[in-house]
Formats: sequence, structure tokens, C-alpha cells
Amino acid sequence: MVNDEDIKYSKAIKELDEILQRIQGEEVDVDDLAKEVKRAVELIKVCKGKIKKTEMEIKKVVEGFESTEEELEEI
Repeated sequence: MVNDEDIKYSKAIKELDEILQRIQGEEVDVDDLAKEVKRAVELIKVCKGKIKKTEMEIKKVVEGFESTEEELEEI
């Protein structure tokens, strides 16, 4: 099985959507409902982690750009 942290964001969102459709369509047996919800929570955590990591990376890039821009203005 693929480690959840290795799963692509788009694939996680797709799987979440599929789970939601099954639950809303009442295709999930009560016995499997807890398992589906648990998997959805795991996927949400993965997605949130990827979003947070991406935000931090973008912030670093922007800060680096701004620093370079300030250095160029001093020249």
C-alpha cells in the first residue's frame, strides 16, 4: 500500500470525493461507514499537510524574491 504522505494531492481529493459520493448515495453499509469516515479523515490530514507545506515553500520563495528585490534597489 502507498504511504499516505506519498499520495498526490489530486489523488487524495479524488478519493475523498468518491467516499463522499458513496456516503451521500447511501452506498455505504453501516458496518463500513466508520472505516470510510476514518479513511476520509486520514486523507483530509494529508491534504492539509500538503497545503501547509506548499504555503511555507511559497512564503520562502516570496521572501527570497523580496530580499533580492531590496538588494537590487540599493544598487
